Amino acid sequence: MVDEEWVRVRWPTDKDLWNPSSMEAESSKPLKITFAGPANHWTDALPIGNGRLGAMVWGGVASETIQLNEDTLWTGTPGNYTNPNAPEALSEVRKLVDGGKYAEATSKAVQLTGNPAEVYQLLGDIKLEFDVSHLKYIEETYHRELDLDAATIRVKYSVTDVEFTREHFASNPDQVIVTKISGSKPGSVSFSVSLDSKLHYHSRINGKNQIIMEGSCPGKRIPPAMDANDNPKGIQFSAILDIQVSNDRGVIHVMDDKKLRIEGSDWAVLLLVASSSFDGPFTKPSDSKRNPTLESLGALKPIMDFSYYDLYARHLDDYQNLFHRVSLQLAKSLNSITSDGSLELKKIVSSVTGLCLTGSNDNMVSTAERVKSFQSDEDPSLVELLFQYGRYLLISCSRPRTQVANLQGIWNRDIQPKWDGAPHLNINLEMNYWPSLPCNLSECQEPLFDFVSTLSVNGRKTAKVNYEANGWVVHHKSDIWAKTSADQGDVVWALWPMGGAWVCTHLWDHYTYTLDKDFLEAKAYPLLNGCASFLLDWLIEGPGGYLKTNPSTSPEHEFVAPDGKPACVSYSSTMDMAIINEVFGALVSAAEVLERDEDYLIQRVRKALPKLYPTKIAGDGSIMEWEQDFEDPDVHHRHLSHLFGLFPGHTITVERTPDLSKAAEISLYKRGEEGPGWSTTWKAALWARLHNSEHAYRMVKKLINLVEPDHEAPFEGGLYSNLFAAHPPFQIDANFGFTAAVSEMLVQSSIRDLYLLPALPLDKWANGCVKGLKARGGMTVSICWKEGDLHEVGLWSKDQNALERLHYRGTVVTANISSGIIYTFNAQLKLVKTCSL
Repeated sequence: MVDEEWVRVRWPTDKDLWNPSSMEAESSKPLKITFAGPANHWTDALPIGNGRLGAMVWGGVASETIQLNEDTLWTGTPGNYTNPNAPEALSEVRKLVDGGKYAEATSKAVQLTGNPAEVYQLLGDIKLEFDVSHLKYIEETYHRELDLDAATIRVKYSVTDVEFTREHFASNPDQVIVTKISGSKPGSVSFSVSLDSKLHYHSRINGKNQIIMEGSCPGKRIPPAMDANDNPKGIQFSAILDIQVSNDRGVIHVMDDKKLRIEGSDWAVLLLVASSSFDGPFTKPSDSKRNPTLESLGALKPIMDFSYYDLYARHLDDYQNLFHRVSLQLAKSLNSITSDGSLELKKIVSSVTGLCLTGSNDNMVSTAERVKSFQSDEDPSLVELLFQYGRYLLISCSRPRTQVANLQGIWNRDIQPKWDGAPHLNINLEMNYWPSLPCNLSECQEPLFDFVSTLSVNGRKTAKVNYEANGWVVHHKSDIWAKTSADQGDVVWALWPMGGAWVCTHLWDHYTYTLDKDFLEAKAYPLLNGCASFLLDWLIEGPGGYLKTNPSTSPEHEFVAPDGKPACVSYSSTMDMAIINEVFGALVSAAEVLERDEDYLIQRVRKALPKLYPTKIAGDGSIMEWEQDFEDPDVHHRHLSHLFGLFPGHTITVERTPDLSKAAEISLYKRGEEGPGWSTTWKAALWARLHNSEHAYRMVKKLINLVEPDHEAPFEGGLYSNLFAAHPPFQIDANFGFTAAVSEMLVQSSIRDLYLLPALPLDKWANGCVKGLKARGGMTVSICWKEGDLHEVGLWSKDQNALERLHYRGTVVTANISSGIIYTFNAQLKLVKTCSL
């Protein structure tokens, strides 16, 4: 077993560079998700991942399942995302819209949809079987936890007088999933192990201590039932499990060429590596030269030179370099404690005074019980845990050179997951990456930008053939093959050609946070340029000289046309125009930075910007969702597309557009508070942008409701016992949306403006400290507050000099920030201290 104190080595990171006066920064409770028993459902299991490989650990005693994923395992082959008949259908749809025949246009627009996306698959399972004595384990000794600080799962239990311990982690530097099983008495570890999969596979023993599993994904999303010859070759995969046991005792037996039996060892270490034949979105699996088994064997070879403790140290060094960049401590007001002390003092921890009142029984309370009690106790430390869990999950499912985080991150147990487990670009994919920049994980964004680059290749073909337009386009749903055409299905969600434009806004955001000019020039600018080229061709000049979109939908939302018919296709949805405005503004700003103002495309964009159809206010004072004030048959719809300009966009702000801000507020009241997890966290972020701490917190609180898998209801949101967010079913986007929303409540920024505690719920998080958040303009920000008032602020930039305007409760102060220096400001925003990094 690894010593837990050694695990908690503090690696110097952004959050460690600044220490406020008279402020403590220790978390009120350990950042652990805990259980008192094995998993009964998949959403009770605990996730680990290294970006590419993922595992869900159930923690069974007599039998254990470690369910595996590898991020390149998908159905299908590269597709053709063009339709030569689309231009004619497009012309007809536009004529119907021009004639006000919206229902007919909606029906006709089906001809603009394409083939369905492919489906994310699973890898398989590690199956462990222990002897019958484990059936009689002592239940009160069982403990299972995911330690976020170490990205490690631990399972402990006792059988008679022997304590058994299992540890699991997924190493990014060594690309391996590691499990260690040990017992407190010599020779007490015995079990059998095998690999299996729901996909087509076979397994075999290699040598005396390895199991090799080889298999393939379906070449089509629904394999033909009868004719196997009609099914093209899909992605091939290989997984290798290597078992090591203690040298002085312990024997490995080969059983039936598919299973190994470990007998009488002190400990056993299991190393799982995996590879696939996927060679990029433009190469057919049948043409791939990659050999997954040879690659997996090659990945194992260097690992053999490391001990378990070496592997663990390398894992911690890599993971904690990212995770330790940000810390968050929240506490209620000490003034709210009643004279008789009835407000459960043990749950209140003041990060301001350093007072730690945590009870010794806290570790006995499972995380699920904490979620259940949150509606009454509103424990701030659970908010801390869920905030950091979002960061943990992003580190675990999105790293440089991996695939983009999909609808479930990388964790999936089904061959037909809900909504194909695919990246959805009409909110879900973008929300996955909302916390990456403000929460100091910019490297985790790299797979998104790699994905956008591949989308632009196929998207250029789709734009040219389907729409006779320049540039590139992507619709609402994609897959590993970089699908760019409209998906097959209902027009209300399938026909939405703004997916590529939305993800392009992340390119400019990355620059505003990092000020990385090389990234802007080499990666962002060319992609923004191609996206804007399509948008210019897609726009149509309408009455009054405004530029409009036709056809246009507001994602997944219908309206009632003037003739009383349901429809979804019309002109210029508010989201269309807000995204286009954001992309055009980003491109112009990028051109200014790169001194390319004279480019012909930039001149065209500059002329187009003031002619874009503006956001309008409806008769009831809310933001109009469509160009016309159509009747809305579902005012509580889950999507908040018409509020894109407020968040994540920047065209609606409290200071610059007060009328639109008020209309956005009315829109949020009108939408209500019900909805799936991702909708709940989007609402939290929107309320935060309005500087409305009460309603932002209401949405935070609403998410923290326990969902029972046997009694879940669609679209109700909440959290499962392992803190996975629920649509239901599980979608990972709300986990990321929660983390981003909390960061928005604490810090908001533009390149030159920094807003401190803009939506802090004073009565809920009266005391606290956040360290290591990032702000636009290359700033790192740390803030501490006491009893609802700002205490100190630390600011620094490693590479840039900046003129920053600090905003706090109406006070605005201009600060000159030089790179390499930490600046500390007091509650009045007066500079009180500087020191070098």
